[in-house]
Amino acid sequence: MKLERVLVVGGGMAGLHTVRSLREKGFPGAVTFLGEEQHAPYDRPPLSKAVLAGNGRGTVEKVEELAFAFDFADSGVECRFGERAVGWTPGVVTTDTGVELPYDRLIVATGSTPIQLGFGETLRTYEDSVRLRERITGGRRIAIVGAGWIGAEVATAARNAGTEVVIHEARSRPLALVFPAAVGEAMAGWYAEAGADLKCSDPVTGPPPGADHTLVAVGARPDTRWLGEAFHRAKDGSLLVSEHLETNVPGVFAVGDVAAYRSVRYGGRHIRVEHWDNALRGPQALVPNVLEGVGAAVYDPVPYFWSEQFGRMVQYVGHHTSADRMVLRGDLAAPTWSVCWLDPHARLTAVLAVGRPRDLAQGRRLVTAGAVMDAARVADAAAALTAAVL
Repeated sequence: MKLERVLVVGGGMAGLHTVRSLREKGFPGAVTFLGEEQHAPYDRPPLSKAVLAGNGRGTVEKVEELAFAFDFADSGVECRFGERAVGWTPGVVTTDTGVELPYDRLIVATGSTPIQLGFGETLRTYEDSVRLRERITGGRRIAIVGAGWIGAEVATAARNAGTEVVIHEARSRPLALVFPAAVGEAMAGWYAEAGADLKCSDPVTGPPPGADHTLVAVGARPDTRWLGEAFHRAKDGSLLVSEHLETNVPGVFAVGDVAAYRSVRYGGRHIRVEHWDNALRGPQALVPNVLEGVGAAVYDPVPYFWSEQFGRMVQYVGHHTSADRMVLRGDLAAPTWSVCWLDPHARLTAVLAVGRPRDLAQGRRLVTAGAVMDAARVADAAAALTAAVL
């Protein structure tokens, strides 16, 4: 089939960079860009950081300040913002306005939607962030359900605004499914230092009493239900795609945090990364496979993400499993420290750096290279990570 029409569904960063790359690589055909929000694509990490900070130097007051620079009209892209995909059949996507959009290639970049509990509000859009900013000022008391990345960042902004904060976490510590107990317990101490009341092993089933406002931040689900039953999915609902970002349905690709990609680097496991770096880098591999044929490029990055919370820069690179050995660099009670993970063959698989950018930078190169490390030297926080390479 001749490639004449590409439809990109999902108006976020992954969708925008897919559209941009299609034109940069010379695709002359029709490109349609469908996005649920009325706004043109904008950067989302500031929603739980600069936007919440309110007035002041370096903060964000208008959504246009977050918008990505791209001239859709000059690039000949048909934009359908404020329109949602609600159905799929081979070759056609149906929107909530009843319009049927035909395609030769479909790129799914719909991202995730916050999990809702039937009470409280969630944080996903610019409007959500502005509304939440109003809630965390004026002496109100806010309850946050979930001590994950978003919960911690919102708690940080609320405490900086002088707001009383109570965080209800169902598990025994923050990020219990991501990091070992010692790391989660160290992070729990950050809440106490900031004057936030963290209540662990405290699942809630309704609005916490005494709160003026409740934010639900217990994770997000991939937005894939509109696609129907033809697609192979992971347990969390994300689309299972190959290392070429193609789904099991020919001609349909997925990119960003809606996709769980097959990683050759990590033994063929499917990995889903819900962070900015993945949405930025995925389209660079996706578009060659769309334009030149499946197999033109492989997507197999070293995952990376970051968070700013309680005055700390927290960065993670790589991908570790429970079979990997944790090696601590420094003191978990100190302002800065790092944790490294080594697989059974002593290869460095991941690095978590708190206020240690050199560890992160060196760790990223070493993880990418599959470097074999000496665990005793890794544990020497005064020495460079590169000095531990065997």
